[in-house]
Amino acid sequence: MVQVQRTIRREEPLPDASAHSEGFRQTREALRSALVEDYLELIADLIEDGNEARQVDIAARLGVAQPTVAKMLARLVAEGLVTRKPYRGVFLTEAGRRVASEARARHQTVEAFLRSLGVSPETARIDAEGIEHHVSVETLQAFRRAMAGRN
Repeated sequence: MVQVQRTIRREEPLPDASAHSEGFRQTREALRSALVEDYLELIADLIEDGNEARQVDIAARLGVAQPTVAKMLARLVAEGLVTRKPYRGVFLTEAGRRVASEARARHQTVEAFLRSLGVSPETARIDAEGIEHHVSVETLQAFRRAMAGRN
């Protein structure tokens, strides 16, 4: 059997190196902050749901081991985003609440936009979880404008 390799051609020339590298830099930064934002958003959700944000609950909801959560919580404490109380849960600092709130707002916008395109609620929720960390302010504003135009 002979396989034919097809070449996908770019429609536009490559951008200059500095502009090109900026896109990759932003992606690396989004990857670094995504995990922190996920933890903070989950902690805020657990607290707002009337519960304490306990290490065991965070681990269960993120699908990771408790030692993984302990390591991240130590990082979040060091960065001044959460506080811990012995024999109690984890609490957000003002800075942690701000990061969680910004992440939640991005998530809600992305999820609503995907649903406005006809994506099922479950898929939109799951996909928004990844997209929210990589979307720019400009793109979020475009999503909001597009949704406002449909109403």
